[in-house]
Amino acid sequence: MVDATKEPARLTRKGQATRKRILGAAADLILKQGVAATHITDVREAAGVSGSQMSHYFHDKQALIKDVIAWQAESALDAHRHPELGKLDSFDAWRLWAKLITEKQAARGCAGGCEFGSLAGQLVESDPETRADIAVGYEQWLDLFRQGLHIMRDRGDLRRDADPDALAHALLGTMQGGMLLAQTLRRIDPLRDALNAAVSYLETFATERSLDD
Repeated sequence: MVDATKEPARLTRKGQATRKRILGAAADLILKQGVAATHITDVREAAGVSGSQMSHYFHDKQALIKDVIAWQAESALDAHRHPELGKLDSFDAWRLWAKLITEKQAARGCAGGCEFGSLAGQLVESDPETRADIAVGYEQWLDLFRQGLHIMRDRGDLRRDADPDALAHALLGTMQGGMLLAQTLRRIDPLRDALNAAVSYLETFATERSLDD
């Protein structure tokens, strides 16, 4: 998957800014009205660029969508790089993670859900290449979780039988499902309850030493 946050070296600073503006406009439109209803002309108008500029950066809609996937994947990762979360390598960090996600969705009235998850839901069955791009985005997300969980196990906060892969799947899967349920019901409690349950499950693997700290 192309990293849409890393512009081609040939672009000038102005060109990089224009490309980012196009990607941001496309991501916003797709979230609001869906992939099928979003056309190149819509993106061009929203980004305030000419037709020649649009075709210079993205030769067709498929190329644009490919980079929007990477853009949204990186945005999802950035949301987990909050300074207070550190490397997600402590129980306090995971509790804060659940709190911050819940607060963000509550502030939005539970509208919109997970931007990357919403995009994945629309595109995952469209073609094998697109599914692979989405899968890479999710694997990057899981890797971020795994890294923190491995640190916790290596440090002795988690028992040796704790499986960072399985825990990462549980945490991310619960988050994604909770966000969709909260978005659909327009209530924050499904997400809050789901995340609290996921963190509580993680804490069942805590060592006696970490519980005493």
